Amino acid sequence: MNGHQNMTAQHQHQELTEEQEDRLAVLLPVIDGTGPHNARLFIGNKVAAENAALLLQHDITSTMNLAVNIEIAPLTLTDGTHVRRTHIGLIDGSGNTPHHLLSAVMAIFGIVAQDSPGKAHYPPHRRGNILVHCRGGRSRSATVIALYLHLAHPSRFATFDSAIAHIRNVRGLDATQPQPAMLALVEEALAFIQINRLRCSQSS
Repeated sequence: MNGHQNMTAQHQHQELTEEQEDRLAVLLPVIDGTGPHNARLFIGNKVAAENAALLLQHDITSTMNLAVNIEIAPLTLTDGTHVRRTHIGLIDGSGNTPHHLLSAVMAIFGIVAQDSPGKAHYPPHRRGNILVHCRGGRSRSATVIALYLHLAHPSRFATFDSAIAHIRNVRGLDATQPQPAMLALVEEALAFIQINRLRCSQSS
């Protein structure tokens, strides 16, 4: 496992400092059966995204990095599958726009539905599960995944608050995470969606 221990659903609630936790490969399932191909969506951290054996174990073939300050190298699994990487860099705190946050959410909609055409000049890839991560998987990725859950699965997560409560439970976060600026950005993003829905209804 590349010399790293793993933090899984069985022990994510252990008391660890962020520094200790960031040395572990954090990989936790958030929801099953998302998107048209019924993928499993995971939340995790940078260490997990770089761990080929762990990704293969959980059939993860696509990852999305939300950290503006981190680049993740290309990776091929031992079965020959090229991990499809997406990067939408967000600042962990103030300085983002609601458009940028929504672009990350829309990217998840795209990743869970994207095909693997197998063209000769494409790296070998197959459909699988998805990991969304940032550096530690506590703020940026938690915010984006929660908003995705609210918009993609409204029957289960009728409000963003219910979605972020689910993420906090899965990830073992307290009320201080995600960062307050990220939660405020969600309010702006939801207001933007509502305004545009209203405009569409008025023009139709």
